[in-house]
Formats: sequence, structure tokens, C-alpha cells
Amino acid sequence: MSSDLPALPRFAIAIDGPAASGKSTLARELAKRLGLVMVNSGAMYRAVTWKALQENIDPADDAAVIAMMDRIDIHCGEIGMKSTCTIDGVDPSNELRSEAINANVSAISAIPEVRDRLVQLQRNYLDHTSIIMEGRDIGSVVFPDTPFKIYIDADEDVRAARRAHVGEVDSVSKRDAADSERITAPLKIADGAVVLDTSHHTIESGVTAAIEILKQQGLPEI
Repeated sequence: MSSDLPALPRFAIAIDGPAASGKSTLARELAKRLGLVMVNSGAMYRAVTWKALQENIDPADDAAVIAMMDRIDIHCGEIGMKSTCTIDGVDPSNELRSEAINANVSAISAIPEVRDRLVQLQRNYLDHTSIIMEGRDIGSVVFPDTPFKIYIDADEDVRAARRAHVGEVDSVSKRDAADSERITAPLKIADGAVVLDTSHHTIESGVTAAIEILKQQGLPEI
């Protein structure tokens, strides 16, 4: 028997923050707690970077990268409650944390044409489901009108230690500078976002704090 109750409108929860701030972990755990699809926008930029490196394209060569974007097929979907991204039918997820991709993803991410294409794919998720999306411009560019925005941060030394713990040795400060100083969609605290510092939070306490923020922002019961 069908319900006469109206369906809740689809919505996006935007989780932004710098590298190793804990935003991916927090978004993933929030998605589990709230029963939403978690979308890792950074994985999309990493996938494009992977493709460019596969084809021996210099990530700093904007024209070559744009030409590549014009001919590749990028498909974004989800399996269960986790986002997926394939390029020309290939899932590169197991290779997206390589040192080479870490070193080049900021250059790829700064190209406006790359961002335009991926932002549209990110917005398309709301065509069929509510989501938690994490990245660096989700609250400011991808979903600027969502009322649900959290900016995750942590002390630089804490973030550097987190990256070292998972075997990533690129400079946190250099990555911050690249992300914050780019002309297109720079990393910043979006209008209406609440800052959550995870420096001294456990995963559980961070999730609890995030849920309290979302409730204050009017998170619907789902």
C-alpha cells in the first residue's frame, strides 16, 4: 500500500576542508549513521589525474588535459552507499592514492574546464538521491544553496601526521597553498558553514559533533 505522506526533498550535506582534516572519514561515518550515499568528490579529480598520467599527458598542460576531457567518458554512480567513478569503463580506485597522483592532482583540479565537467556530474547525484559530499568547494560552488555545510579543519601538524600514517609524504602546507590560492573554486569556508576542528576528536566524537551541527542547521529526520 502506498503512503500518502509526501517524500522529503532530496538534499546535499556539504563537507569541506583541507587535506587530512578528517573530512573523508567523517563524511563516510556520517553517511552510515544517516543512511545516505557518500560522494568523494576528490576521487573524481584523482581519477582524471590518473587518466592524464596513463596517457603521459603533462598535468600542467591545460590544453592537453582539456582535449583529453573532451574525448573520455566519465561515469559517476554508486554501489550501495558509496560513490564510484569510472573513466572509459575502468575503475582506477585502487591507484588513486599513489605518490604521482598526490603530486599532480592539484594542477588538474585548478583547470576550470575540468572543474566545470566534474561539478555537473557531482550535482547530478541529486537527480536520484540525497547525499553527503566531501571535497574542497562543495559548500561554496557545487551546492552553495544547501543549508547543511560543515568545514572540517585540524592543526597542520596533526594533518601531517595523519598523512604520514597512511604513507603519504607530500607537504600539507604546499597542498593547502595550491588549493587555497587557485583562481577557480579555491578552498575556503563557505558562507553558512560551521567549522569543526577535529584535532582532538576521535572518529566517534567527531561524528557526534557533526550531527549536532547538522541538527542546528535543520537536518530533516530521515
